[in-house]
Amino acid sequence: MDEITVPIYLVTGFLESGKTTFLNFTLQQEYFRIDGKTLLILCEEGEEEYDRRELALRNVVVEVLEKEEDLTEERLSAMDIIHQPERVVIEYNGMWLVSRFRQLRLPQGWGIEQEITCVDAGTYQIYMANMKSLFMDMVRESDMVVFNRCSREDPLPSYRRAIKVANQRAEIIFEDEEGELDDIFQDEMPYDLDAPIVEILPEDYGIWFVDSMDHPQRYVGKTVRFKARALKPRGMGSKFFVPGRTAMTCCADDTTFLGYVCKSAYAPKIREGSWVEVTAKIAFEYRMEYREEGIVLYAEDVRECQPLEEEMVYFN
Repeated sequence: MDEITVPIYLVTGFLESGKTTFLNFTLQQEYFRIDGKTLLILCEEGEEEYDRRELALRNVVVEVLEKEEDLTEERLSAMDIIHQPERVVIEYNGMWLVSRFRQLRLPQGWGIEQEITCVDAGTYQIYMANMKSLFMDMVRESDMVVFNRCSREDPLPSYRRAIKVANQRAEIIFEDEEGELDDIFQDEMPYDLDAPIVEILPEDYGIWFVDSMDHPQRYVGKTVRFKARALKPRGMGSKFFVPGRTAMTCCADDTTFLGYVCKSAYAPKIREGSWVEVTAKIAFEYRMEYREEGIVLYAEDVRECQPLEEEMVYFN
């Protein structure tokens, strides 16, 4: 990969999701100030506007793309020649596929440094119901997803789990009018973490998977029991398999398998794709498959079982 000398900060989100507010605030902060020129590319105009004089004082120049057809490699190259920016900030149009931008051949030295998606918590469920594929295209590679205008009554843990299934590495932030909310995940889990064996019911698998991924310290040393389908990827070794469930990220044709590496003496006898009930102790350690530390299961018992009536995972 070529070295990035002109970092791009790509801010996505639907109209009125708070992109302009977020960028107005960020561009005024001292920690975001640089000596060189910042090129701000606006791909849509909402109700809030930028103070062009304030931007000029901070050495920010603005280019506006009114139509998706204007977002071309040639247009970006022309901007690079005219402005010679030290960095680029893009307020992206929520109705344009972000994946299309990722496929563009960018000017030499340009590269995405950070991708941030802004979400209005008040309209999130409407967009998820009607424009799920477009929304998932935004968040799939986002480094950060910022939910703003949140209220304590919103089912925020459920929102978080839905994002995590599409993008496990994304940092997710919730803000109300007063600032960041940091204590919304103290709600009780739908299973007893203090039980000798933590029974994960089929309908709670998605909740357990995301929570254990985000908070492994809660689970290390615990013994869990759940039902899942067994996959046996090549190269893992005969004593390893991956029990897991399938989750829909945007549509029936866009799914992902959610499972953790599991070590078991019974693994060589497990048939690929079979349903099993796993009782295993949880550890947190480096695995080559993860390329980092992650949850690893050490099975105490594995036995074949009947397939679940509903294979798909949900996060409510």
